[in-house]
Amino acid sequence: MCRREAGAFIQAVQGTDDVVVACTQEQRLFGDLAVEVKAKTSVIKFVNIRETGGWSRDAKNASPKIAALLAAAHLPEPEPVPTVTFKSAGRLLILGEIDQAEQAAALLDDALNVTIFTQGAGEAGGAQTRRYPVLGGQSVRLEGWLGAFTFTWQRNNPIDLDLCTRCNACVAACPEQAIGLDYQIDLSKCSAHRDCVTACGATGAINFQRDAVQETAEFDLVLDLRAQPAFSRHALPQGYFRGASVANLLHLRERVGEFEKPKFFEYKQKLCAHSRNEKVGCNACVDICSAEAVSSDKSRQQIKVNPHLCVGCGACTTVCPTGALTYAYPRASEQGLKLRTLLSTYQKAGGKDAVILLHSQEAGQALVNELGRAAQLKVAQGVPAHVIPVALWHTASLGLDVWLTALAYGAAQVLVLNTAEEAPQYTDGLQAQMQQAQSLLEGLGYAKAGQTSVQWLRATQALELDTELQRLTTGKQRLRSSIPMATFAVMPEKRSTLSMVVDHLLEHAPVLKTADAPEALALPNDGALFGSVVVNKDSCTLCMSCVSACPANALQDNQQAPQLRFFEKNCVQCGLCVSTCPEKSLSLVPRLLLTPQRKEVRVLNETQPYGCVRCGKEFGTLKGIEAMMSKLAGHAMFQGAASERLKMCGDCRVIDIYSAGDEQKIL
Repeated sequence: MCRREAGAFIQAVQGTDDVVVACTQEQRLFGDLAVEVKAKTSVIKFVNIRETGGWSRDAKNASPKIAALLAAAHLPEPEPVPTVTFKSAGRLLILGEIDQAEQAAALLDDALNVTIFTQGAGEAGGAQTRRYPVLGGQSVRLEGWLGAFTFTWQRNNPIDLDLCTRCNACVAACPEQAIGLDYQIDLSKCSAHRDCVTACGATGAINFQRDAVQETAEFDLVLDLRAQPAFSRHALPQGYFRGASVANLLHLRERVGEFEKPKFFEYKQKLCAHSRNEKVGCNACVDICSAEAVSSDKSRQQIKVNPHLCVGCGACTTVCPTGALTYAYPRASEQGLKLRTLLSTYQKAGGKDAVILLHSQEAGQALVNELGRAAQLKVAQGVPAHVIPVALWHTASLGLDVWLTALAYGAAQVLVLNTAEEAPQYTDGLQAQMQQAQSLLEGLGYAKAGQTSVQWLRATQALELDTELQRLTTGKQRLRSSIPMATFAVMPEKRSTLSMVVDHLLEHAPVLKTADAPEALALPNDGALFGSVVVNKDSCTLCMSCVSACPANALQDNQQAPQLRFFEKNCVQCGLCVSTCPEKSLSLVPRLLLTPQRKEVRVLNETQPYGCVRCGKEFGTLKGIEAMMSKLAGHAMFQGAASERLKMCGDCRVIDIYSAGDEQKIL
């Protein structure tokens, strides 16, 4: 609706039903009206159908998409999750040349408590009047986040800035011009004339005998003006700003008080494939995190995620093979319900071959809106009628399980919009999963070579987005839905969803209906979530180290016999078994087994049990005892009778030691 229909809006909000307004242009107006008339409804939502559907050269065919967008808008909000709290008292540290730092401080000191760490005089040097505390020396380390930054530096300059009065006497007296207007001495120029000490006189701010001291201080906010900033990571910590832009200065002024954000992730340590027994397997989440919020906790054999550094991109949950890390806000099940609602409503309204366009809710949404306006002005085609934009907190938060599910719900294609705001490692991680999806779909007969069902769409400008959408989704490039409609729901557990969508794909796979159907489908090595384990039977001793290391229960022992068994459906290709095996007998084979044996336990290796040479009790495997005897054959402590004890069970070994007449005993 438009503002001229405000009366209809007022009437609607007097009821108790949820209200959905198909207009974002006048969201503020309608929000104010709802407050003014004391609306009885507790839920008012706004959905954009203008730029996404109405403003397009293809608008006459957009009714199914508009119906789908309106249906999704009626879905309940995501369930609440725990929050992460930041508390800021406004203690600001500015790092940089003193002239620029003081200029920035002058724009902020009415709202913030400013401290400057000088890194040179700059062009103008410091002001004659010292208005702010100034620190000097060598920067060592900055770490933390909004409300909890810790800055460490070394006070290694002869001039104590707390005592310096900025009288400039030392600057004028120095024959080498080693003292700048930041009131620090460049020791590489100083030749020990010490005229500055004499000029400083009774003030005593200059002392060349002062020991260098490392100090730390805590701050709530940091403004970094240096050419080499403290953080080079893609996603900066909350409360840290690079450069004195107008936007940064305004944001700094607003960062005083208590703030909350959702805790975007959930972590289940028992599913984690990162580490077992001091061996590292999967490192995917650590490698992909652009905020450096995920790290290895070697002491506890797991990863740890700092919720204050986490920016909610979800890339770690997308590349996690086991589902130990899951995206919590919104959950995968809630995103799955949204996609199912969009696609089912679109199809019921007569739409065909829908394309899901996943984009970020900031840069991506702005680009889609800009494209809609360009189409309304007749300078672009606009979003095609069969392309349904879906906003995400971040495009990296959805991966293979949800992409394939969207295709199983009736989408012909899934596009992920890259607007250059994504970190480079996100592109690599998601591209690897896209290749996995393409290999699956091509191998099962759902797509032909060159028909990419899941792919990146790269654009930074509206017209570029327009060109790419037209190229990928219209004419001969337009893909058709090829997968029969699925009825399963996306589950909170990643592997459960993957299992159901793979079962659905296998059930209807065209390639399995042919006479020469393959037994297995090879997958790319990078990012594989399915596969087998191959055992070198000549070197494997069945020590079962791999069984204890496997986080997914894919490798299993047999309590009744010396057997190494394997359940391929559970294998996540993390590599922990490979890194754990002392004999280096295991290797991974990325693949999807297409036969029913994928869900059956099979024996990878077995051997004869070894019985105690004294009592006959089975206590190991033949290959294990033989390997131990071979390795200890030349050891001085395992000769003669001691060698025979290696062939005994634990009880008989003790009895033999105490009953041997030639055994020396120390009392």
